[in-house]
Amino acid sequence: MIDSCPFRRLALPVAVLLLVLQAGEPRAAAAETPAPAPHPLLLEADAAFQKGRHTNAFALVAKAIAADPNNPKAFALRGRFHSDSQQPAQAIADFDKVIQLDPAATQIYQRRGVEHFRLGQFKESVADFDVVIQRRPESGPEHWQRGISCYYAGMFAEGRKQFESHQTVNPHDVENAVWHFLCVARGSGIKEARAALIPIAGDSRVPMKEVHALFASQATPEDVLDAAAKIPGPARDSQSRFYAHLYLGLYYEALGDAPHARQHIYQAAGDFTAGHYMGDVARVHARLLRSKETPKK
Repeated sequence: MIDSCPFRRLALPVAVLLLVLQAGEPRAAAAETPAPAPHPLLLEADAAFQKGRHTNAFALVAKAIAADPNNPKAFALRGRFHSDSQQPAQAIADFDKVIQLDPAATQIYQRRGVEHFRLGQFKESVADFDVVIQRRPESGPEHWQRGISCYYAGMFAEGRKQFESHQTVNPHDVENAVWHFLCVARGSGIKEARAALIPIAGDSRVPMKEVHALFASQATPEDVLDAAAKIPGPARDSQSRFYAHLYLGLYYEALGDAPHARQHIYQAAGDFTAGHYMGDVARVHARLLRSKETPKK
């Protein structure tokens, strides 16, 4: 998805976590009571993690927690370390502790919702994102992540509404139109999904133009793959192919073509894997597909 969401950048420095954990406080009260300085061990741990010394970073946070077991900032930082280390279950445990100690920490609900999604706990993910929107209604239209969680949770009508809302703040995003299509297709059928496909102009990312045309029945899967293959340079080529295979997989799944859906989703999650949120989507989807496969004797 195009990066319009204020919650996309989740790897916050430890100093910023202080602001995160005060997000639920009234502005006046926050202004009158300056936030305390971060614990030196947390600053040291954050610096160590950023330099790749992860074992040292975890040890320093553990030390900080032992010294002050009721400090939500320490659990928030360790949760972020677990998240960045692709350990969603451990991240959730730490974020649970933050919320227990500081229920006003709205951003932690956002972080926990992401980790629930990574674990395939889709309804829990939606519930956390709902808390964020209830507390910050202005963030509602931006929250495309919630729409994706709704899709995987089987909440297709709710996902459709979320992507229609997101269209008002991000009108040039082909991915938003595609996820809207997917929700409509699962809820009301392919015919209605094609009739309701959101028109998009101005998404210059390759191969998004061809992806949109594919879902509009104006292009073929080969058109999508050909466009992705024309981008020069290994890094950009990998990204364009990732998106091509991800959306081809989702397209075939919407049509009920399971073999082709698996082929392309597995390529998006494996051969052309991406390190961002949509990469998480591909990996989660691939895991769901594998869980449904009949084990070979």
